[in-house]
Amino acid sequence: MLLLFLLPFYVVLSIAFGTVDRVFQSPLPVYEPWFWTTKYLIDEWHFVTGEFRAVEIRTLAYVVIASAICLVIAYAVAYYVARFGGKRRGLFLVLLIAPFFISYLMRMLSWVELLQPNGYVNSVLAFLHITPVFAWLAGQGAGHPINWLAGVPFTVVIGLVYGYIPYMILPLYGFLDRIDKSQVEAGRDLGANPLSTFVRVTLPLSKPAILASLVIVTLPMFGDYYTNNLLSGSPKTTMFGNLLDNSMEATGQGPEAAILVLFLVVFLMIPMLYYMRETAKAQRQQ
Repeated sequence: MLLLFLLPFYVVLSIAFGTVDRVFQSPLPVYEPWFWTTKYLIDEWHFVTGEFRAVEIRTLAYVVIASAICLVIAYAVAYYVARFGGKRRGLFLVLLIAPFFISYLMRMLSWVELLQPNGYVNSVLAFLHITPVFAWLAGQGAGHPINWLAGVPFTVVIGLVYGYIPYMILPLYGFLDRIDKSQVEAGRDLGANPLSTFVRVTLPLSKPAILASLVIVTLPMFGDYYTNNLLSGSPKTTMFGNLLDNSMEATGQGPEAAILVLFLVVFLMIPMLYYMRETAKAQRQQ
């Protein structure tokens, strides 16, 4: 923890409250707290609470929607494999792990090819005669092929879902597979139908896994910038991670980028503290 977290985090603090080299415009960390300055902190605070407010709301909306879609799909897949996998469970697990062997960049680039105006996605929509529906969803006219890569929020959300859903399926599967089947059978013996048993027994028992998988998925989503860069690249879909990326690449904005990191860390502490509270409460009830 000291080497891999606390020390790098202190370097970020030293850059955030440090200064900038006047000649090369590179960040100069100040490691002595008594020499720290709050100049950049005040400037960035004005931007975050004013100019960047739309970006923050957009990021929150994208992450919430993508996480909800991930949870519905991942829970269904994990539940099926854990309960009905049978002899094919090993095959299913191999298929679930397979995406980790493929570069994230390659997986996103495959979507870039599929979502081109002359790509397979538009071809399938035209074949099914439902292009107008998805054109409305993309905010474009129905008379031309949909340009999914031109700042469409739906494309960014689907990219987030596709990129992070494997990280949600595996924790859910691991927990659902360990649920004592006798508890499910007891619910049915007491007269509950399969749906009622799932809602009253399986779902409450899997709440810790749901919270853990949401934390695993949502935290990196908030800092994600690569998905938006590849699938959109438009200011209309800019996320908080893109602000960080732009600040890192801009000359002389090292302290601003470090302060944005601190803002993101403070914000992400909210779901982390909630997860820790719920986990501690569940352990006390056992």
